[in-house]
Amino acid sequence: MNQEIRLRFAPSPTGALHIGGLRTALYNYLLAKKLGGKFILRIEDTDQTRFVEGAEKYIIDSLIWAGLVPDEGVGFDGPYGPYRQSERTAIYKENVQNLINKGYAYYAFDTPEELEKMRAELATEANTMPKYDYKSRLKMKNSLTFSKEDTENYLQSGKPYVIRLCVPVNEKVQIKDIIRGEVSFQSEELDDKVLIKSDGLPTYHLANVVDDRLMKISHVVRGEEWLSSTAHHVLLYRYFGWEAEMPEFAHLPLILKPNGKGKLSKRDGAEFGFPVFPIDWKKDNDYFPGFREFGFLPEAVLNFLALLGWNSGTEQELFSLHEMIQNFSLEQIGKGGARFDFDKAKWFNAQYIQKSDPEIIKREILKLYKEQNLDPNETQINIIYSLYKERVHLLTEFYSQAKYIVTDQFDLNKDFVEKKWNNDAYEKYLRLIEDLKNLDNWTKERLEPVLKNFMEKESLKMGEVLPSLRVMLSGTPMGPDIYNMILALKREDLLERIEKNLEKLKTAK
Repeated sequence: MNQEIRLRFAPSPTGALHIGGLRTALYNYLLAKKLGGKFILRIEDTDQTRFVEGAEKYIIDSLIWAGLVPDEGVGFDGPYGPYRQSERTAIYKENVQNLINKGYAYYAFDTPEELEKMRAELATEANTMPKYDYKSRLKMKNSLTFSKEDTENYLQSGKPYVIRLCVPVNEKVQIKDIIRGEVSFQSEELDDKVLIKSDGLPTYHLANVVDDRLMKISHVVRGEEWLSSTAHHVLLYRYFGWEAEMPEFAHLPLILKPNGKGKLSKRDGAEFGFPVFPIDWKKDNDYFPGFREFGFLPEAVLNFLALLGWNSGTEQELFSLHEMIQNFSLEQIGKGGARFDFDKAKWFNAQYIQKSDPEIIKREILKLYKEQNLDPNETQINIIYSLYKERVHLLTEFYSQAKYIVTDQFDLNKDFVEKKWNNDAYEKYLRLIEDLKNLDNWTKERLEPVLKNFMEKESLKMGEVLPSLRVMLSGTPMGPDIYNMILALKREDLLERIEKNLEKLKTAK
């Protein structure tokens, strides 16, 4: 293993970065920083058929928003570039030629039709998808079955070909995984993976091994879906003669759907109504809001994601990024999948809203209102923050729940109007408005007896009056202490508003 600590996050620019990818980046970042090493961003863009314009920038923007800024890599320079795999093709070709010369890789000339025919002929009930492996390769068109002269002629013909790994027969390939322990594969179970595709670009298997070695990567921390492929990677390290420089491997458990059934996918956001991307993603005519747009603080997202797999061994749940770095260990990551719980994510966010620097939250509040073409003053921002900081779970709720403090343009809660409001109370609330008009110097102590006398005189219960007043004030029957809501508005504005909305309630029935 390389002595210098260097970990890479190596996504493919095939679309928006999934929240599972952000967790992978986080774990790589935490370990790199804990061990005093470097966190590197490498872009694995060799599959040009799946390349999506803008995805690379999106990945970088997501990492910066989350506070996981790379020490080197695409967009950040460094001594081992280029860090974009499509710019390293000459390096891969040089290295794969060494494998061919040693007999560890071979040219394969089969057409797609011939591959389909092979699979159809070898298919059985027990093996419906036969592989290109130690058995089938001897029946196919490749440099193992062609003479040297025929191979050279084919290579000179300009016809497409691929280069495959020559997997040995009757060997046990062992992997030491930090999370899963010893994992072994029989070589007969492995196919001869394509290393160089017909377009001349490398596959993941070749490129990631070559790059990890040349970039002196010490630990490979990635999703468990790559565990079975790691056997091929171990063989490549052996064939290249790089076994002494092979990194340590750790394969992370899946993030599961909320019901625990299956891997959380990019499509689940629309189905379950929560974000699955760090920040918003726009593609063609589709728009997907991210955790940022839902109203999450990046620190809360990182804390939530860290605990989707990692257990610190304590009862502590809230960890700053610094505390995560201090406490993190790959050995404390479980093997089993972790269920995605959006309510828990919101709980984390609420905690961070309460514990964050008030000025940071107030800046976020101001930004929310400006996005709605509203310009609250400093006093209004302070009132919104103090009244709602312990009530909201999302930053966006500082607007959705508290906009009445800044504007009187809101709808009255439809459910309340239809099910709770009774026009028989209309005249009673007119009398309350008169009582309030006759009261000067509003304070909680002066308002309390007015409301209490009103309820006694009109034979109304608190459970009827408070929701009704809140609807007249803010449009919704739920909210903070009624006196705090009243005092959040100027006296004249409040009286005008409840008169106007009382009339709306009357005409809505």
